[in-house]
Amino acid sequence: MNVTVINVKNLIKYTIGLISIVFIVILGTNYFISKKDNNTKETIKLDTENFADKIMNQSFLSCIDIAIPMISSENKEDNTTKEDKSILKKILNVELGMIESIKENKEQFIENERDKGNNEKEIELAQTGLTTEIVLDKNLEASYTNTNGKVQVKNRTGYDITEDLMKTDYSLDNNKDILLFHTHTCESYTPSQEYDYQMTGNYRTTDLNYSVAKVGDELENQLKEYGFNIIHDKTYHDYPSYSGSYDRSYATVTNILERNPGVQAVFDIHRDAVGNGDDYGPTVKIGDETVAQLMFVIGTDASGLIHPNWKQNFKFAVKIQEKANQMYPGLFRPINLSTSRYNQQTSSGAVIIEVGATANKLEECIGSMKYLAKVISEVMK
Repeated sequence: MNVTVINVKNLIKYTIGLISIVFIVILGTNYFISKKDNNTKETIKLDTENFADKIMNQSFLSCIDIAIPMISSENKEDNTTKEDKSILKKILNVELGMIESIKENKEQFIENERDKGNNEKEIELAQTGLTTEIVLDKNLEASYTNTNGKVQVKNRTGYDITEDLMKTDYSLDNNKDILLFHTHTCESYTPSQEYDYQMTGNYRTTDLNYSVAKVGDELENQLKEYGFNIIHDKTYHDYPSYSGSYDRSYATVTNILERNPGVQAVFDIHRDAVGNGDDYGPTVKIGDETVAQLMFVIGTDASGLIHPNWKQNFKFAVKIQEKANQMYPGLFRPINLSTSRYNQQTSSGAVIIEVGATANKLEECIGSMKYLAKVISEVMK
């Protein structure tokens, strides 16, 4: 029988040595991992905004170099295994996703700050009890065929304007929601020091900051101050082609009303084209401010086209103008009752509002919107 003799002393010595080696390896590994982590943290401590801007403008390989500097040397030396490349690809996808998110958040922040700045702009509401006076310079003598109190109407149709039709006994069912749009979005005014611009047509511009759309912006802001819900559509309907403007605006309005079936008040904001350039710019002085005069244009079915809403639209305009004459006499010129429909068959509260004319300045037209908004708030409260 063979017996193996174990030297216990040597066994203990070898065991202690092995444990020591393992311990040293673990400590060393932790040290290098910790150092690597610290370096990595320092590397990725980048300015988020600059990083996002840079990375979105780099090529695929440059993205790897910037996003993950440790890969730079590996990228230059094509000695990476397929498994490593797969891992790096996954890491890159995560990094780029984060970068895209950063960029989107940055853009959203800028937009929010811009909106915040706009919202902080104080809106000057119209005062009441002010004296008013029609300014005769660049104005035309009022022409009308019918009156009801101080409301004047220029009837261009063959219909009789009866006393009953002129009564202001009509009210909308929905007094909170209003649609603003522009069939002739590019209509503009005489350039001024405050609003100087280069015309792209005869008193026309595609720049919404100088066209009748800017007037719509002011009316929108004013009406919101009185608690109205406003949809303001600034689609170009008269550009690049003026012909067919009403067909295109009809499509816009019907689409909006289909999505918002409760809306009844539909205001098509225009600039009047009567007169010749600088010759005609109807204004009224309210208090110490000179602003553009306004005019309702109401369509009918006199041309033979179906228009079941024209009488309601007319009564709605008469009601607003009657209140305006009480609060700010001279703000409105006589109502223009026309044979055309002007897309007003779309609603029982649809009107055209002509704001000034070609000789008016944009600031005069913007100024009149606070008085119009005040009148509307009294009629539709």
